[in-house]
Amino acid sequence: MIRSQLDRFAATIKASHKRQPVLFWIRVAIVAVVIALFSVQRSIWTPDTLFLILLALFVVLGQARTFIIRFAPFLLLLLTYDSFRAIADDLNNNVHFWEMIHVDIWMFGGLPTAVLQDWWWHGYLQWYDFYFYFLYTIHFLAPVLLAVLFWKLRPNLYWPFVWGLVGLSFAAFVTYVVFPAAPPWMASDLGYIEPIHRISSDVWYAMGVTDFSKVYSELSPNPVAAVPSLHSAYPMLFALFLVKAFGWRRMGWVYVYPVSMWVGVTYLGEHYVIDAILGALYAVIAYFVAIQFFNYGRKQSWWDFEAQYNRGHDKATTWVHSRRYKS
Repeated sequence: MIRSQLDRFAATIKASHKRQPVLFWIRVAIVAVVIALFSVQRSIWTPDTLFLILLALFVVLGQARTFIIRFAPFLLLLLTYDSFRAIADDLNNNVHFWEMIHVDIWMFGGLPTAVLQDWWWHGYLQWYDFYFYFLYTIHFLAPVLLAVLFWKLRPNLYWPFVWGLVGLSFAAFVTYVVFPAAPPWMASDLGYIEPIHRISSDVWYAMGVTDFSKVYSELSPNPVAAVPSLHSAYPMLFALFLVKAFGWRRMGWVYVYPVSMWVGVTYLGEHYVIDAILGALYAVIAYFVAIQFFNYGRKQSWWDFEAQYNRGHDKATTWVHSRRYKS
């Protein structure tokens, strides 16, 4: 199925080139310029940035109007959530520190973040530091890319995915307002727990980025939005939808992504384990609510039933009229 869709995608590009070769190469040049400009000007690609790049790509394919109609509501919802999450910490100044610390110690006998850093952090970066932080940063791009994937390959899952993602995000936002919680690196800086190194700063420095405050403001405008961990929730939601769309045999391996993220956010000092557990739980709930709401799990959804009813009604009406005129 995926291969046939890719073949169809390639055929669309070839047909566009054959039909209007000059216009095709002008469009390709526009895409290249857009990508180059964003690569030079921006160190962080946010969903709105990716939206513009994808829009340029679909201009090349001659599908810009369809893309805008389908994705403008999705992007608007994401941007609305993004603006809300930036003000969540202003609505409640009662930041929680001890609850997550106590739960992690109760579950493991100590802080997993401190244990993992004792095992893996030796004062300099290793390959796995880049691996974990790469997963941490694509958290902001993966929703849009997966939305495109479902739109093209599994259109009946597009809206369940979009609303599952948006519902998950806003459920987390409400929790951030009610229960603002400090991550391990902040608790360490303020002396609540033993010293925790924020490895992400070393990763950015190795990549030539020195304005850490700007980076962190773009990645996480609310520093006390730790419970639940959306960095742990999103990968779980993605894995559930991918397995639903393409089957366990093809996509079972994708669960490496959420597991790696859970380990990574704990090791990097961005979250406690309980944050990741609650994030995964929120994702599972959002997934099942979205699937049930759109009736995807049933053999026949309301929309399918309505379409079949209308087709059957039209056929019956035609048959009655034909018999009437014959008689």
